[in-house]
Amino acid sequence: MLPNATPAAFPPDRMIVETERLTLAPLTVDDAPLIYPFLSDAEVMANLDQEPIEDPDEVAGQVAAQVEEMAAGDAAYWTIRHTESGAFLGYCEFIDLDKRQSRAEIRFVIDHKSWGQGFGSEAVNALLAQAAGDGLKSVVASSHVGDNRAEKLLKKLGFQAEGYLKGAVHRDGERRDRRLYGLQL
Repeated sequence: MLPNATPAAFPPDRMIVETERLTLAPLTVDDAPLIYPFLSDAEVMANLDQEPIEDPDEVAGQVAAQVEEMAAGDAAYWTIRHTESGAFLGYCEFIDLDKRQSRAEIRFVIDHKSWGQGFGSEAVNALLAQAAGDGLKSVVASSHVGDNRAEKLLKKLGFQAEGYLKGAVHRDGERRDRRLYGLQL
């Protein structure tokens, strides 16, 4: 990338990221059936901003819209698979790409059967390194207050708590607070 240039989102030729145990590849419309079990799982969705989605067609539409966002350079979405077994473990995304400020928000979801095995940390750490190499300067993330796993992971990766949004999310008939984190790359 040229000095002082803004990142053109994430170059397609650098979208596949491999770690010791994981392969992160760009999301495709064919991944919708793999994403559906996550978005319909109440345990996985408990600390996300939306309710579980029961309709597979709605998930397919959401995935198709995300693929379009990637094509337009407005976001980047990756699937996370175990390299050896090929098992689908989750997904990760950079959204709200601000090319002028070289900033984005990162979000990630790991299958609850794989929690506690370091997959989230490994995937996010690899994507942060990739993003820094592609010119991203800062990343924000958020978690629902009380989502100790996400907060612990963000702190482990060097994110600093930067804000608190009281009542920011309406879920299950109640208002929930959200903590904001930031990381300079």
